[in-house]
Amino acid sequence: MGGPRRPPGRGPVNWWLAAACALVVGGLGPCLWGAARGTAGRRVVAQNMATLLLCLVLLLLAQGYGRPSYVDLALVIAVLGPAGTLVFTRLLGDEMGARPPGTRLLTPAVLVGAPATVVPMCIAAGPGRATIKLIFIGVLLIAGGTVTSRAVRRG
Repeated sequence: MGGPRRPPGRGPVNWWLAAACALVVGGLGPCLWGAARGTAGRRVVAQNMATLLLCLVLLLLAQGYGRPSYVDLALVIAVLGPAGTLVFTRLLGDEMGARPPGTRLLTPAVLVGAPATVVPMCIAAGPGRATIKLIFIGVLLIAGGTVTSRAVRRG
């Protein structure tokens, strides 16, 4: 009787899911807009940023819903996303120009976003295999984001 029931052990707000929603609305939305409408350089930059944000969203959703399989998806995206950006950069190098708009934001977004998401998740996961996998994903995100942002800047 009364209002809707909540699952046991869940508070009124799941902060992992709230952070994922904030990234989807505040980050992926503008990235999709930039990828759909813009020059070739802007599209590659938006694709690169969307890869980072999608990986972070999947990590947050994995923690929020308690689904470790989402971490595996984030791992695949962390590996394949930078490779896709490098392929697009190679194919569209002539059309992109020397410094596409938004390239200055790529490296700081990676260097701040990846640790800001991975470190709290490592603390929440505790010691074990899950923490090692999260650290590996964080390293892949930082390395891939740094390499691809340099490639995009050079065209």
